[in-house]
Amino acid sequence: MKKTVKLLSVLCVLALCLSLCPIPAAAAEENVINVYNWGQYISDGSDGYLDVNAAFEEATGIKVNYMTFDSNESMYTKLKTGGSSYDVIIPSDYMIGRLIDEGLLQPLNFDNIPNYQYIDEAYRNTEYDPDNVYSVPYTWGTVGIIYNSAYVDEEDVGSWDLLWNEKYAGKILMFDNPRDAFGIAQLLLGYSLNSRDEEELRQAADKLLEQKPLVQAYVMDQIFDKMERGEAWVAPYYAGDYLLMAEENPDLRFCFPEEGFHLFIDAMCIPTCATNKEGAEAYINFLCSPEISGQNLEYLGYSTPETEAKNYMDESVSTSEIAYPPEEVLARGQNFLYLDTETTQLMDSLWLEVKTEGNRDLGPIIGIGAAVVLVAAFFIYRSARSKRGRGGRGSGAKK
Repeated sequence: MKKTVKLLSVLCVLALCLSLCPIPAAAAEENVINVYNWGQYISDGSDGYLDVNAAFEEATGIKVNYMTFDSNESMYTKLKTGGSSYDVIIPSDYMIGRLIDEGLLQPLNFDNIPNYQYIDEAYRNTEYDPDNVYSVPYTWGTVGIIYNSAYVDEEDVGSWDLLWNEKYAGKILMFDNPRDAFGIAQLLLGYSLNSRDEEELRQAADKLLEQKPLVQAYVMDQIFDKMERGEAWVAPYYAGDYLLMAEENPDLRFCFPEEGFHLFIDAMCIPTCATNKEGAEAYINFLCSPEISGQNLEYLGYSTPETEAKNYMDESVSTSEIAYPPEEVLARGQNFLYLDTETTQLMDSLWLEVKTEGNRDLGPIIGIGAAVVLVAAFFIYRSARSKRGRGGRGSGAKK
């Protein structure tokens, strides 16, 4: 869709929203909602796209106080410790299961969310919210392998074992968080992403130790620059971010590994600390309207849970088999589920062993030096990076 057409379509969307989005009287009186979302995870008006929050305020008269987090865990800590009030939060699937289990979410009143009708059946009755009581899907996406076709032989592509291929030693990146890293090793070994079996977790740790000499760096957001500039050739990451990266480096390709992959859903919820529940439900309803979901998700690069929303996307986006893979591919996807404390602590301990193996003698010195360098690099990277994208969704996230 051309940018000039997009600018005109924004006006149409605003007009449609006034008729499509019911405004609860109590919400209008409250006048403000506090929204807590991932960083860079909503269309904000840049690049000629719709400013979603501004459009909601225009359509409803409800002001949006918008705040961001960088991991499910930091969001959870804020909710658990109290002292803050959020009306809408957008956590990931496994964290929603935890929040439900701990009584930190309110049941939704779907009379105030009529646009829920547009959510596809595939994203209802999920394992984390089987009765569709506490959450409404916002986006979904997949994790696969990004590789540089200028350096990686196609015959080596197809399995997670590409991340263990000695031909590409020193050019391989790996997730810098235990849940994602262990998940890849578990899939390669034929185990579930949600295994609680101690022996299987230890075997996954051994597999990661086997990979370690080949790894250039354990990273999250840094993957953008490293892959775009050709500093690294192989890395696991989110399909939505790949679509943005490929715009900068056309040699990049994406693979859904044959062993399976992580398929995630991020969903909108109302925590028990909310003070404007009806305003929150109006906001959720607004984001579920096909016009809004279509333009919002086209900007983000991630996938909409509404087939109807694709009618409001550029065809090159709505027909992408990376953003919307065929059913036979999606069948290999697995959601992360909430793991019990004992399993999580074991995984964390094993991950620490993987990260520190071979570094014990100079560990304290290297650790301090690396911390200084990483902090400096982080601020340089953040100030230099101007491209849109959801840098931060995976950063520090232990899924």
